[in-house]
Amino acid sequence: MTAQWRGHLRPDGPGRMRIAKHGSMLTDAVLIADSEHMSEHTDDRSPEQLCNTASIPGIIGDAWAMADWHFGYGFPIGGVVATDVEAGELGGAISPGGVGFDINCGVRLCALDIEVNDIDAKILAGALAQKIPAGASSKGGVILDDTSMASILSEGAAAAVELGWGESQDLAAIESNGVLDSEEREIGERAMKRGMKALGTLGSGNHFLELQVVDRIEDGSAAAAYGLREGQVTAMIHTGSRGLGHQVCSEHVATIESKYQRTNEGWVAPEWDYQLQDRQLAAAPIFSREGKSYLDAMRAAGNYAFANRSALTQRLRNILRELLGVDGGLEVVYDVSHNIAKVEEHVVHGKSCKCCVHRKGATRALGGDHPELASRFSGVGQPVLVPGDMGTASWVLAGSKSGGNDAFSSSCHGAGRRLSRTAARKQIDSNELQEKLEAAGIHVRAKTPNVLAEEAPDAYKDVDEVIRLTNAANLARPVARLRPFAVIKG
Repeated sequence: MTAQWRGHLRPDGPGRMRIAKHGSMLTDAVLIADSEHMSEHTDDRSPEQLCNTASIPGIIGDAWAMADWHFGYGFPIGGVVATDVEAGELGGAISPGGVGFDINCGVRLCALDIEVNDIDAKILAGALAQKIPAGASSKGGVILDDTSMASILSEGAAAAVELGWGESQDLAAIESNGVLDSEEREIGERAMKRGMKALGTLGSGNHFLELQVVDRIEDGSAAAAYGLREGQVTAMIHTGSRGLGHQVCSEHVATIESKYQRTNEGWVAPEWDYQLQDRQLAAAPIFSREGKSYLDAMRAAGNYAFANRSALTQRLRNILRELLGVDGGLEVVYDVSHNIAKVEEHVVHGKSCKCCVHRKGATRALGGDHPELASRFSGVGQPVLVPGDMGTASWVLAGSKSGGNDAFSSSCHGAGRRLSRTAARKQIDSNELQEKLEAAGIHVRAKTPNVLAEEAPDAYKDVDEVIRLTNAANLARPVARLRPFAVIKG
């Protein structure tokens, strides 16, 4: 049976397809795609999920799916949805499913003042694999006590610096300077226990530490502002809030979902007069007790993630010092979150709005005149970090030189899955893949069986195509292409 949304789909300018409002939708939905990109998607569930998000109470503007969109929990991965904070008596909705289970999963890019020929890639890959804690467990993490844990949850990356797991000059190159405002820090005991031994660990799945070489510059002035040049070595770190964030999300999803009951029209929360098409979209008014509790706990978990990437950066610095005698002149280019909800000011339909912007598998792409950005990005735009797969390339993009884009200043966050993890394991042999990558000069070290098959290049979309669509849709422009040569996986 043809999905209902297909009858409402039409082109909407370069790199964009629009699904007109229909059924229970309160707004239109926009996919960053073209007809060819759409034809490669045989799974109808992601656009259907996007249409479902357009029914969230208080939604303002369009519901968006970035070019790397694919199926997720409630929201599609790549989803960007904003609600009006001032809608109704208790404000528009906030939905944990619009953030995801790995709260503040994100990417940090570091630039080194060395060329790829200055190092032995294989030896360095081995050292990183040996000394960077990775995998599903928290083995090798920094052990925190109650006091240090409290400071991490309230102060984020700055607390990691105070503990010796970061450097103060890094803070200006982190989204929100590495801290989100969390007052109550309503983190449950189980989440706390999971976080107190996992700081400075990568985790598993699609998380990684990758060494790359800048193989192409697309925007010279932006690259110079970011400290990037052709032939230079970079390091990209992709991880989030580990088990702490997952536990926080799980607990708050359960609390908010319990308010809903099944009816013929969908899922209804009588207390708030909310109606949704999918229980996984379970949302609470942002100023309700449940909404405030989730937002505060989400921010605390987000601070943990900022601190986690800081600690991993410091581990990388220490390993470089051991092997090279210096840290390679490592400087943080930027650190972006791609699983978060933030209260921001945007202009929607010509009017200023205080919005709660959910970005699930999407990053911010702020304009160069945004007050949050460091002065070196003025007139250039925020660095947007887009990891690809371990066999092809990653990209650095830039937000607008001034102002924001109409997708709530958002952009894609990666290549986007083409195959589910189950399908990838069935189709791809991890050992064969590792041999193939090694032959291509990409030294991959993974601790978890099957993770290479799950994260293989063939399991992902063509990242260059994702970048092309993002650029065509006028969301962010290409700055530099980065080719991997050493990859550490969990």
